[in-house]
Amino acid sequence: MAVLVTGATGLVGSRLLPRLVAAGVECRALVRGRSELPEGVTGVEGDLFDRSILGQAVEGISDVIHLAAVFRTPDTDLIWKSNLEGTRNLITAVKERAPAARFILASTSNVYDADSAHPGREDDAVHPRHAYPASKVAAEDALRQSGLTWAVLRFPFVYGDCDGHLEELPKHAIAGKWHPAKRISTIHHRDIATAINLAMDGMFDGRIANVTDEAPSSIHELAALVGVTLESSAAPLENPWHLHVDGTRARSLGFRPHVRTVYQALEQGLM
Repeated sequence: MAVLVTGATGLVGSRLLPRLVAAGVECRALVRGRSELPEGVTGVEGDLFDRSILGQAVEGISDVIHLAAVFRTPDTDLIWKSNLEGTRNLITAVKERAPAARFILASTSNVYDADSAHPGREDDAVHPRHAYPASKVAAEDALRQSGLTWAVLRFPFVYGDCDGHLEELPKHAIAGKWHPAKRISTIHHRDIATAINLAMDGMFDGRIANVTDEAPSSIHELAALVGVTLESSAAPLENPWHLHVDGTRARSLGFRPHVRTVYQALEQGLM
């Protein structure tokens, strides 16, 4: 049976899809217009607001890997429409046309409170203040209440495979006035695939899980990896656990990162 991937041409999807194909997974990809896809992937032209196309896209599938999302835009209405309404539409299509399918939702570690007293844990109360994480929490809730077999994977900062994401981090850190000693959790694209494969095997069914590597790194260190020196500071570090997540649950369910740290990625030419 086929797996449907949304967001297949995005930052995560474009790196996950070839790995799924290489692993022998039969894939469909929901794409807008004609998009270049790996050989063997069936493209379905449409979007999350075309109900007839969604029905065709999910017909006979075994799993949905829902990666499509809107993130960096000041248009909060678009964020909510895409991330919540789009997810609801996909849930409805799956319930109607492939009710036995597993629905895997990619979410974010940004849902956790910036003022937390510990690394973000899946059972923490979440009340995100910004549209992107708030819309993701709402999408998670819609999926959990859907009656489908589901899994929610919360990813921290994603990097690797020449995606350019790490190169963009310093400008966001400067704009956000982040302390250079702030440490954030990270995950390499290779291990997003590791987690997705476990999810397709049912290891995360009915669970929310943080998927992270083994060594949160400071903003200072991450910037240095891409040749940027941030201004030093000896000021007290506020909100030290913001964007730092606890990966205990995923590990207890069998997840082990192949790329354990950003330095391993650097040494092995995986950046």
